[in-house]
Amino acid sequence: MSTASRRARRLVPALAALGVGALALAACGPAGSPSSGESTGEFTYLGQTENTTIVGTLETLSKDQCAAEEEAAPLKADDIAGTQWDQQLQLLASQDGLSSMSMAAGTPSLMSQFIDAGQVLNLSETLDELGVADRIQPAAESTIKALYGDGSLYALPTEFNIEGFWYNKELLSDNGVEVPETWDDLVSAAETLDAAGVQPFSAAGKDGWPVTRLVGDYIFRDLGADALQKVADGEAKLTDPEYVAAADAVAELGKAGYFGDAVGSVDYNAAMNTFLTGKAAFFYMGSWALANFADEAQNQIGGPDNIGFARFPAVDGGAGSIDEIPANVGIPVMFAQKNYGDDTGAWIKCIAENYGDTVLADSGVVSGFVVDNPPADLPSTTQAVQAEIEAAPSSVLWFEALFSSEGTSVSQTNGGGLATGSVSGQQFMELVQAANDKG
Repeated sequence: MSTASRRARRLVPALAALGVGALALAACGPAGSPSSGESTGEFTYLGQTENTTIVGTLETLSKDQCAAEEEAAPLKADDIAGTQWDQQLQLLASQDGLSSMSMAAGTPSLMSQFIDAGQVLNLSETLDELGVADRIQPAAESTIKALYGDGSLYALPTEFNIEGFWYNKELLSDNGVEVPETWDDLVSAAETLDAAGVQPFSAAGKDGWPVTRLVGDYIFRDLGADALQKVADGEAKLTDPEYVAAADAVAELGKAGYFGDAVGSVDYNAAMNTFLTGKAAFFYMGSWALANFADEAQNQIGGPDNIGFARFPAVDGGAGSIDEIPANVGIPVMFAQKNYGDDTGAWIKCIAENYGDTVLADSGVVSGFVVDNPPADLPSTTQAVQAEIEAAPSSVLWFEALFSSEGTSVSQTNGGGLATGSVSGQQFMELVQAANDKG
């Protein structure tokens, strides 16, 4: 297979789960790591057609750091269109035909089916056996474990996106605004900026999800990192007063007009442009936006050096910690348990040891692997993200991570209403809870 140009191909994370029917999965025994076996003759990889970064990095490794692994079990790569991804993975799994390595299912619940059926490697055990358990950043490992809810690692983070408030350093300095550390600080900063004629926040109200991210983060800071897991487990509801308070807090920003005029018609690209042309001071977004920040044609506010990163602020008296960084792992990769042996183990070890440095140097992608030798010419924003990842002890998921597909859709459809002030926190939470209850 030919290698497409290596570049960071994601501008927006995978946000909505694909609605797919369940197929019976053939169980292959326990989900733990099997003992080493015979050579299978090749190391197969299956990815999405649209993603060239992962396969490009693997091919680079096969010619350099993983050359010995390539000789023992040559890399054989194939791809499927992303629009068919989960459906095709289900079909392959039902036929016991998963590749040695593949991009993980887009729907966490489907990954849970693979895990329960014993079809994917327990990488907590495998990495420990291979002596490379320390090659995964703690925050990335925390994110994957929370996503699949099993307490073990079943995928590797080929990218790792942290989220928070990016800010225009010059706009904050010119208006005497300090980087907010608490929610009250953030509201005060918005009031100051608005009074000075500066739009406080840029947000994609049309897409909805950047606004709902704020609701989820507020919940985590106020109620603790397990707050939305309790909702998923049926121990709490989004309509409980303490959860509604989070949506109300975001809706208050919308009522005050802090997201700008007609925010309900602003999509992702327009919101990015608003921030990068100096028309808004803050922009809540993930680190996948680094490519935009480094693009001189897009960034008209002084380049990456004029952009700072602030963690989502603490909520006074809240049970959560500002150190628990909101994150997602983009598209992680899983490994089939069937036919796992020495050759696949050697590939996994080599990937764990070398993927982080290679993908950062070649594609500018920040992964969840440990980086030993970062490029000297990394933009300041990328350096900041790398430092945040290395310092973060754990992470929290996004608002819809554990929702049903219908709950996710309803949340994102109505998120823009919070930014315009047309939907109250109570109304929003009632709509989303009802959608989740339907399953």
